[in-house]
Amino acid sequence: MTTLLRFEGVGLRYTNDRRGSPWTLQDVSFDVQSGETLGIIGRNGAGKSSLLRLMSGLIAPDAGRIVRHTESILLLSIQLGFQSHLTGRENAMLSGILLGMRAAEVRAAMNDIIDFAELGDQIDDPVRTYSAGMRGRLGFAVACQARPEVLLIDEALSVGDRVFREKSRKYLLERLQSEQTAVVVSHDEKLIANECNRVIWLADGGIKACGAPEDVLEQYRR
Repeated sequence: MTTLLRFEGVGLRYTNDRRGSPWTLQDVSFDVQSGETLGIIGRNGAGKSSLLRLMSGLIAPDAGRIVRHTESILLLSIQLGFQSHLTGRENAMLSGILLGMRAAEVRAAMNDIIDFAELGDQIDDPVRTYSAGMRGRLGFAVACQARPEVLLIDEALSVGDRVFREKSRKYLLERLQSEQTAVVVSHDEKLIANECNRVIWLADGGIKACGAPEDVLEQYRR
């Protein structure tokens, strides 16, 4: 396997007062290998989402360093760049480009986006007329078209009604079961156990355990 991403003693603080502020993450070291699915577990507030943002490059660490051997890393974000006065089609184009796709790629995928989002002719209506569920479906459908080398997934992506949530979950599982390199944040222990090659347990701003899913989950439950 090839190392695509490496954290070396990474620390993060969210305040400008560096002297007395607590660390959100401290002395975090691990790597992400090509083709693997790495799971991230931990209680609310453990720093899981912050870790994904560091991986994606949206924020920079305050200590240590992050070594990237690929520039193709995407935090799967829905409704990225959406503008309420634009149509669904125009927002799909804008969001796809912001997710790193070329305009020609978004145009080629447009019919698939419309079908997956279940919008039909409403794709050409302004997004301000959409319900929250419709906006969520469109955002997810666009994000699914991106093909980064490393895909970062936060379980908070669930959108739409029960039927659409099941469809989106099925799609993500298919991606995880392919050759896609992925990092997944989830409270779903079944998903972590079945789909991940390795698991990191975050607690108190650091790595409590890292290893095989069954071993780390057993420690986490205790």
